[in-house]
Amino acid sequence: MRKYLILLFILSLTLINCEKDDICIETTTPKLIVVFYNNEIPGTKKPVTSLTVSADGKGNIYENKSLDSIAIPLDLTQNSTLYKFKSGAIIDSINFTYDRKDVFVSRSCGYKTIFENFQIESRSVHWIKNDTIKNTTIDNETAVHLTIFH
Repeated sequence: MRKYLILLFILSLTLINCEKDDICIETTTPKLIVVFYNNEIPGTKKPVTSLTVSADGKGNIYENKSLDSIAIPLDLTQNSTLYKFKSGAIIDSINFTYDRKDVFVSRSCGYKTIFENFQIESRSVHWIKNDTIKNTTIDNETAVHLTIFH
């Protein structure tokens, strides 16, 4: 009987000291979703050939790809991000501005940043002909935030 009590005591101590395994399965800070469209036929997606995308001072995010949509991160420490979009040898720059809002997700995930009042402050016009902001709040990666016509 005494062996059972000792075993029960050890088992109860083991169970008391266990912690939940917190695994973050929720989405964290969303990226900016950009879709490229044909400027002459606005409803038609058009891949950019030899696309290279780089953030100011961060290096290349995409390099020499042929894509009709991309997901790019925005700067979490500033209220603006300057991106360079290169198609072949032609480069266009777009400076995005926004307000950052940190939101608590959960204990395992911590905080994520939501971007509000998303705008284009300035851009060059070389191979990119036009753009349209679809969502001024970037809080998920399921919706298109920006369309670029070329």
